[in-house]
Amino acid sequence: MNADLALDLLARIADALDRQAPLPARDADLAEGDAFVWEAGGRLRRVPRVAGVELGLLRGIDRAADTLLENTRRFAAGLPANNALLWGARGMGKSSLVKAVHGALNAEHPGCLVLIEIHREDIESLPRLLQRVGGNARRCLLFCDDLSFDSGETSYKSLKAVLEGGIEGKPDNVLFYATSNRRHLMPRQMIENERGTAIHPGEAVEEKVSLSDRFGLWLGFHPCSQDVYLEMVEGYVRHFGLGPDPATLRTEALEWAKTRGSRSGRVAWQFVNDLAGRLGRRLAPG
Repeated sequence: MNADLALDLLARIADALDRQAPLPARDADLAEGDAFVWEAGGRLRRVPRVAGVELGLLRGIDRAADTLLENTRRFAAGLPANNALLWGARGMGKSSLVKAVHGALNAEHPGCLVLIEIHREDIESLPRLLQRVGGNARRCLLFCDDLSFDSGETSYKSLKAVLEGGIEGKPDNVLFYATSNRRHLMPRQMIENERGTAIHPGEAVEEKVSLSDRFGLWLGFHPCSQDVYLEMVEGYVRHFGLGPDPATLRTEALEWAKTRGSRSGRVAWQFVNDLAGRLGRRLAPG
């Protein structure tokens, strides 16, 4: 085979591979929707529908819900507001509350607030995301679910600078909300190790725990009582019109929680999903 034929064959092979290759993902524009996910490649992907529940269905967290709603309402209106850390017990509605507040405010004033989720492993790209959305006419609520840091990680330092203390500061149209099971975003063992091995233990610990101080608003979520758990179940049942008799519902809901070994909003929702399935009923989206 001569050189010209070989080059022609290689060119045709390259063309065929290009046709089979997927098109590169398009970077979405903030005008295209109200919810997005920040992807590792540095692109915004539009989310057609946010997976969540209505604000009125979240029970047992009334104080936290009222506080976060008011803080977010001020931000959406262009007024000063604080970054928020929602910390505490698993399954008690931390991430659900953030999404529900976003949905409630956009229902009141359509398009007033954009929700952008950034995954915990992509937190180092947060400065790039701020450059992407900073200065935009829309108010952007950045949300990181289950934010925490383990031993040896240093990405928390870039987050500290972004939240407060960096030379550029945080854009006026951006607010940051995070959820975590840890109040200081780091395991106690990690903090204690720093205390035991550092030359100046107090300074080392301050370096680790000062990240949480960058959040002006701390909202604690705690395990719920049996009565609150049953109230959660009953609220879902009424909302979806499932309607088993109260005595049966109470017995089955308590048995479900017992088999799970815990009571929480997540457990209540999982029970209602099981109940709807047994009754042959579909749960409406959202």
